[in-house]
Amino acid sequence: MKLGPIMMDVSALTLTPIEKTQLAKPSIGGVILFSRNFESIDQIKRLIISIRAIKPNLLIAVDHEGGRVQRFKNGFTHLPAMSKLGELYDKNPKKALKYTCSCGFILAYELLEVDVDFSFAPVLDLDYGNSSVIGNRAFHSNSDAVVQLAQALIKGMHRAGMKCVGKHFPGHGYVTLDSHLELPVDDRPAKEVYQDMAVFKGLVDEGLDAVMPAHVIYSKVDDKPAGFSEKWIQGILKNKLGFEGLVFSDDLSMQGAFFIEHIKDRVKVSLASGCDMVLICNHPEMVLEVIDQDWGLNEKLQSMQGNRKYKSDKITYLQHLETIKSLL
Repeated sequence: MKLGPIMMDVSALTLTPIEKTQLAKPSIGGVILFSRNFESIDQIKRLIISIRAIKPNLLIAVDHEGGRVQRFKNGFTHLPAMSKLGELYDKNPKKALKYTCSCGFILAYELLEVDVDFSFAPVLDLDYGNSSVIGNRAFHSNSDAVVQLAQALIKGMHRAGMKCVGKHFPGHGYVTLDSHLELPVDDRPAKEVYQDMAVFKGLVDEGLDAVMPAHVIYSKVDDKPAGFSEKWIQGILKNKLGFEGLVFSDDLSMQGAFFIEHIKDRVKVSLASGCDMVLICNHPEMVLEVIDQDWGLNEKLQSMQGNRKYKSDKITYLQHLETIKSLL
């Protein structure tokens, strides 16, 4: 089934009449959920049932990384920040990889249980110690360590039946500005930026299903933010690195996306640059501006649907939970 390339959000614990109409539009292919949409497991299940009643194959996603970025909490395992797994890796790599795989399985299993298709995880940025928006969301400062830990997390997610989205290509960890609030510029030589990108390169053939580019300008490579850059997405990610998976834009309502003034143009340039799906969050008025345009349909997007036929037994889940007990 082909899906529209726009992922929107919804305002509350239940759908409004306007949102029900919008979700039925051909251009809408996905919904991203936030903390405001979650009250309890029963409630989120009802909300998702109501979404799927309108369009059964719609992609339903959430930012559910662990640590401070975990939208669903009550009734869900509160997973550790990924930096905690990096710290364990420095002491005992084998144990850290086992724990990380278990975290990935638990993350995916619990979301699939409420019929969420995927999480925007893992974070593949390097921890340079100077980014407030990334910080302890990153596994480690060493790219080899990040590849190993991310591969373990992805392995756990895949075992539970969930695809992954690595972010923020080619690396958001060096810049200090928060792209939610401003447009960061990374002025390092291209060679240094490419060193950050080594994490993505290392995972292209190791189960990386999808990628989210950063709203960051890497001035020595291109004068456009990566998410609006054909050079970064088509030329480097797809052609040079050989990535054949999906590309999701970061939220086009973030200040880092105001590099392009009008939302219609942001959608147009993102899709033309190589994004398969674009996110518009927290600004329903922006969704209204683009929802009735014909942005085409994408058959590849259906590959991100959660494997609802996968039968992970409860015993396996509890074993993984026991594994990470000391981290919680």
